[in-house]
Amino acid sequence: MTLQVIHNAEDLAARYDIAIVGSGPAGMAAAVECAGLGLKTVVFDENPEAGGQIYRAITRNTPAVRPYLGEDYWRGAGLWDAFSATAITYVPAAAVWSLDQQGEDAELRVSVSGRSRIVHARRVILATGATERPMPVRGWTLPGVMSVGAAQIALKSAGLLPEGPVVLAGTGPLHYLYASQVLAAGGAIEAILDTTPRGNWRQAVPYLLPFLASSYAWKGLGLLFKVTRAVQIFHAVTALEITGGDRADGVSFTAGGKTISLAAKSVFLHQGVIPHANLANAAGCAMRWNDRQKCFAPVVDGEGRSSEPAIFIAGDGNGIGGAVVAEFDGRIAGLAAGLEVLGKEPSKDLHHYRRLRQKALRGRTFIDLLYQPSQPFRTPAEDDIIACRCEEVSVGAIRMAAAGDVAGPNQLKTMLRCGMGPCQGRMCAATVTELLADAQQRPQTEVGTYRLRAPIKPVPLSEIAALPHTPEAIYAVTGTHSEH
Repeated sequence: MTLQVIHNAEDLAARYDIAIVGSGPAGMAAAVECAGLGLKTVVFDENPEAGGQIYRAITRNTPAVRPYLGEDYWRGAGLWDAFSATAITYVPAAAVWSLDQQGEDAELRVSVSGRSRIVHARRVILATGATERPMPVRGWTLPGVMSVGAAQIALKSAGLLPEGPVVLAGTGPLHYLYASQVLAAGGAIEAILDTTPRGNWRQAVPYLLPFLASSYAWKGLGLLFKVTRAVQIFHAVTALEITGGDRADGVSFTAGGKTISLAAKSVFLHQGVIPHANLANAAGCAMRWNDRQKCFAPVVDGEGRSSEPAIFIAGDGNGIGGAVVAEFDGRIAGLAAGLEVLGKEPSKDLHHYRRLRQKALRGRTFIDLLYQPSQPFRTPAEDDIIACRCEEVSVGAIRMAAAGDVAGPNQLKTMLRCGMGPCQGRMCAATVTELLADAQQRPQTEVGTYRLRAPIKPVPLSEIAALPHTPEAIYAVTGTHSEH
């Protein structure tokens, strides 16, 4: 068995048993299970190579060349070996921009090499992973400022170290992982500005014992020990501001009751990750507010089945659990969807992977509660801070609209264009929900999030025009019926 890689839309079949979107740990694991069942499977990946964010460039990297990436990263090599040995169709650099349930099957529209194609599948597994939660602070749109995840992509893909002085700011274990990788690669980190509120410890402590019994604990302690010896750490940071004219040149913040300024040419922000669920949202899958992780996530059952019967969601796209959990989640969804297509009963393997997933989740509650981002960084008070980067909509404009009894994010979109840019709300949806909830004193679940429609990715009109113009196709793209 060998992996079939295709780069042209014309080479796609019209129908598959299983279509998988994404080839991170969940997507690759799901594909392996589906291939093992003998199903005709296709994997669409927006990236040029498999691995997702956590295993980015795993097809090219080796421990000899980049040993600093760490043991957890190299787990992906085994997954890639199994994935590449399957008889499935893999489509890199492919953007799935529409997904709909059509009867008992699903219909996808995908752009590959400048051409779009309609593909049908008995079942679809969304393994779209996570995206970093936006962290709007004054100066976050300056050149020289990016997310920690983006900086890590450069390190994994090209071995690029950031220009110093380097400052990391926000909350979550990724700061310490990235810092340890940079240090091991011969780079330097000036400071980590940890914005984790001290009060988070009180809500996390009841879940400390399961955390200490998990693999998270010892890995985390090892990272902390390594990083704190080489990097100055500021705890309970507030009032963070990035300074500079044409580009970032420093940071100002409050810690320990003092206002501190540091020089910085590279400022990397991070306050956790949230499900990248735009495609699930646009497909009509039910979404629900997860108060522990402070985000909206698709509603799924224990096998990844969404509210749309033909659509399964696996990995961080249905709730943040990390790479190992995502892998087991992908195996579960792959088996469940595949057995459903074959009309077979659940297998022993399915139950086995569910037990492994549950074990891997041990300690997750402690992490979620400890690293919940503080309210001031989810709902900034300063009116001039940009909330929607694509349309340059400020926090003040959103608060002013909220005072006018705006019903929710979708009405706000029509008023201020929030969420109408190329990212389709990926960079502002969480902030908009939190700002409206805070300003109107309503729960986030009542405020809601954007209601998305296809296309969820920028796609040329020429590609859409070249698709079949059936009434069903027109409705899927425009949301309206046509007699012509």
